[in-house]
Amino acid sequence: MRESIHKYFQVGTIRWMSFPRLDVLESIERIASDDYFDAIEITQCKDAQEREAVRKLLAQSHLKVCYGAQPRLLGPKLNPNDLDEEGRRAAEATLMEAVDEAEYLGARGIAFLAGRWSEETREESYAQLRKTTEHLCAYAAKKRMDVELEVFDYDVDKAALIGPAPLAARFAADIRLRHPNFGLLVDLSHFPICHESARDVVRTCRPYITHLHFGNAVADPGAQGHGDLHQRLGYPNSANDVPELLDYLRVLKEEGFFRAEDPMVLSMEVLPTADEDEEIVLANTKRCLNRAWALLED
Repeated sequence: MRESIHKYFQVGTIRWMSFPRLDVLESIERIASDDYFDAIEITQCKDAQEREAVRKLLAQSHLKVCYGAQPRLLGPKLNPNDLDEEGRRAAEATLMEAVDEAEYLGARGIAFLAGRWSEETREESYAQLRKTTEHLCAYAAKKRMDVELEVFDYDVDKAALIGPAPLAARFAADIRLRHPNFGLLVDLSHFPICHESARDVVRTCRPYITHLHFGNAVADPGAQGHGDLHQRLGYPNSANDVPELLDYLRVLKEEGFFRAEDPMVLSMEVLPTADEDEEIVLANTKRCLNRAWALLED
């Protein structure tokens, strides 16, 4: 493409993925000081003092602020589709708190994920997730905020109910009947471990997609690093590199996601391994995105 990617997307990164070993404030400062980024994805602050400091930094940055509530669920193992009503309510409560915190920090919505499930109780889990999501959307709507559900793997690592693209589209259609502030977040990292392609996911979920991620995964069960570990692009035995990222961009273009008047967030979700350098892995990801964009046909 001859035009800049920043015309069509708000390019972002996920703070706790890009800089897992840095202090929260220092990592935000590094991202906010890098004009490659138009957006930043943050998560729960440890206390009121950190929250206020984060808010001040973000207010200076002119970055679009996105809030990921996934760590609020994954850390304490809370499940928004828990068949036990007390467990479901605990998950709902932290997501409601996430909406409040996101608003305070300048985000206009939150993203979360579904929980674990069993084949024999899939429909019961679906009903529980629908209940949580509808309550959450209604609460967020009072603040004019949005709610996004990230589509994860359903049988590999996170083993989340949502799940394969057709089920994600069904769920989004059910929620959108009453809550127009709901959408789906799709991630190139998850396509290989969901046994799907970019074309499968984007075409199936197109009416409901409101947020995009890209990254990598090792899909081969026999290879080191198998699962939802978000390795750098080009990692040994992994599924995604520049060709797969190019294909993702090509499908997004075909399906009408290049919107100069209202650019969607496209965030890199890449996690350095224990022996990798955070800055180098981040630069690797930018290079791959730049190369894929350069190869994309006008």
